[in-house]
Parts: sequence; C-alpha cells; structure tokens
Amino acid sequence: MADAHAHTDHSGASHGSVGSYLTGFVISVLLTVAAFGIVMAHSFSPSGTIAAIAILAAVQVVVHLVFFLHMNTSSEQRWNVMAFAFTVLTVFVLVVGTLFIMHDTSINMMSR
Repeated sequence: MADAHAHTDHSGASHGSVGSYLTGFVISVLLTVAAFGIVMAHSFSPSGTIAAIAILAAVQVVVHLVFFLHMNTSSEQRWNVMAFAFTVLTVFVLVVGTLFIMHDTSINMMSR
C-alpha cells in the first residue's frame, strides 16, 4: 500500500487526505465565524461590512476549490481549471449585462 491517506481514482487524480480535508474545514469554519463576528460586532460601516464579507466569501471560495475540489495548477487539472474559468467568465458577463440592462432601462423609464 503506497499511501494510506491519499486516494487516487482510475485516472490518477488525487482525492486528498484526511489532513487536507480537516485543514480546509477548519479554515472554512474560521472564515464563517469571522464573517458572522463582523456582522454581529457592527465594527464597520455598512459598506465596509459588505466589502469585508465579500472578501471573506472570495477567500472561502478559493479554500473550497483548493481543499475540497482539489483544483490546482498541475497539468492534470488544466481542463478543470479552464472549465471553471469559463464558468466564472460566463456568470460575470450575465450578471454585469443584466445589471447594465436594468440600470439603462431604469434611467430611460424614469426620464419620461
């Protein structure tokens, strides 16, 4: 038995270890508690609170991608990373386009 903690599937992709999952879990819990604490402590202005939560959310997404979905820059993960990047780009275009259309329609309708 080569390594009792790291498991691989038939394609050779790593599934991670118990330590990797626990590290990701602890970091995720800490980020969630930090976001909750920021909101409950009222330590920032409303816009500062939103910015802090957005930053913590982005960090948590990266933690989930690295520790739970095992996305990295290795050559085996290249297609997964490209598919994820395309998905992010598509969602970004849809959200920004929708906001632009809603804002433009609001401006044009309110001027009458």
